[in-house]
Amino acid sequence: MPEKRTIEKAKSALRQGKSPTTAAGEFVHEEIDHVRQGKHGVRSAKQAIAIGLSKARRSGVPLPPPKPGQSSEPSRRSAATAYRAGQSSKKRPASSKKRSQATLRALQAEPKSTVSRSALSSRAKAAARRPAQPQRKTSARRVKT
Repeated sequence: MPEKRTIEKAKSALRQGKSPTTAAGEFVHEEIDHVRQGKHGVRSAKQAIAIGLSKARRSGVPLPPPKPGQSSEPSRRSAATAYRAGQSSKKRPASSKKRSQATLRALQAEPKSTVSRSALSSRAKAAARRPAQPQRKTSARRVKT
């Protein structure tokens, strides 16, 4: 469950007209803080980001799931489920105590060093190295013709 402060910050960003990704960033920051505080661990920086984005979608941030080809099929399905859950006004039943504890126990066994400054830096650099979507499209067209 996200902290009240995080939800308020995200809603404030959306009210100001900022993009959903900016609002979702608050949840990612919160997740990174949780790992750094030692509440739980993650296998990689990418996992911490994914958990944060999922929390954002479930909290109602209108962040659509990735398009086909941008991520794996299971990731897309999970994101779509989280998005629908956050956009519906229907109250969802709380997950069972056993399930919550099992998830937390599994995350606590993971390393905490994966969201260090250097790990996040290398993750950002890797993302920046990848060409943007329009560039990929034009280069693909050039190859075909």
